[in-house]
Amino acid sequence: MYPDFHYLLKSLLNIDIPVLSLIKTFGFFVALAFIAAYRITYAELKRKAAAGLFSAKEETHTVGLPVQSKDLISSALLGFIMGFKVVGLLLNYKEATADPLSFVMSLKGNWIAGILLAAGMAYLTYREKKKEELPTPKKVIQKVYPHDRMMNIVLIAAGIGFLGAKVFNALETWDNFVADPLGSLFSSGGFTFYGGLICATVALFVYARKHQFSFKHLADATAPALMIAYAIGRLGCHFAGDGDWGIYNSAYITQPDASLVEQVDDKAFHKLVEEQPSYFHEFKNFKEVPNKFVKAPDYLPRWFFAMNYAHNVNNEGLVIAGDDGAYNRALPSAVFPTPIYEFVVCSLLFGILIFFRRKWTVPLKMLGAYLIFNGLERFFIEKIRVNYKYDWLLNLTQAEIISFIFIVLGLVLFFRKEKKKDVLS
Repeated sequence: MYPDFHYLLKSLLNIDIPVLSLIKTFGFFVALAFIAAYRITYAELKRKAAAGLFSAKEETHTVGLPVQSKDLISSALLGFIMGFKVVGLLLNYKEATADPLSFVMSLKGNWIAGILLAAGMAYLTYREKKKEELPTPKKVIQKVYPHDRMMNIVLIAAGIGFLGAKVFNALETWDNFVADPLGSLFSSGGFTFYGGLICATVALFVYARKHQFSFKHLADATAPALMIAYAIGRLGCHFAGDGDWGIYNSAYITQPDASLVEQVDDKAFHKLVEEQPSYFHEFKNFKEVPNKFVKAPDYLPRWFFAMNYAHNVNNEGLVIAGDDGAYNRALPSAVFPTPIYEFVVCSLLFGILIFFRRKWTVPLKMLGAYLIFNGLERFFIEKIRVNYKYDWLLNLTQAEIISFIFIVLGLVLFFRKEKKKDVLS
């Protein structure tokens, strides 16, 4: 696994650039997911506008105004934050590398860089505004379509989605949250996709109503983008080794050097559980440890069935013999690499949604298909993942409960008939 870019380059090319440890692999893939979602949603919104499904909203803007103090203040504030934090991260990368997000959320940074960049940004803003200034400011009317608002849409989805993902993760890992609420909320890990999706959807519904454009067409436009973004995000989980793996595959046991050895039966796994009580402390005995004995067939690569996520970003597992690096642990036994399964399945589902996006013309049909596909995919993958289960609700995980709701809601939307008046219009 490659927890950050420093580790990736050093492992693959033997290039040692320590400051690259600030670029986490999972964060990089999340950025790729947002870029993909942006481009696909923008293209779909533009296509729907050309088809007459969106009407432009006329907005009046005043151009040629003198330099406004609020413009200078906002530019200076942005410059200060960038200089204070970015330069601070670069100069203190050894301290920040373990958890860059915690460093960003702290009061630590470089004051000199912050002040200098604040002054520079304010000056650049002043110069640009002076060039645009007119002797007599005038008002212009602009036609604005939803695809012209994509930057705002992405920022709202990212910001509210981040908060939602954190809140739902706190509910899913309640014991850890209660033990350290602030640490849980502001850590660089611990996100629940469904929490982010639900909260971002509510926020975008409010945004669409405020700016008077169709939410249902917006939802349909984002459906394929959400599917491929999720697939790319799961690749980030896999290559970083962030803990989103499946149950144990007891057919393979990790050796001291982190290699995997095939077993004849699951007796070796049972012995491992008894010998490593500290790692399997949450289970009373080996019978409670979720596992399946599955050997990889000859016609498929072993890693598709068994991985021990050596050098994972969470440093989870047993210490690798002779390895004194920052990420020197591997899981004691192989697990099913569920992020790979989700990447493959969601990529195929993305292809289906793209293929039918021009054929499913009834509003919300595309969203309904997305909810059905997403719900089914996640419901079944949960069967081989280890997550907290709610004893009071049929022993289901949070994701299973939400995915079931998504499937039902998706069926309703997919088979609905368009009405003349729709609250989601």
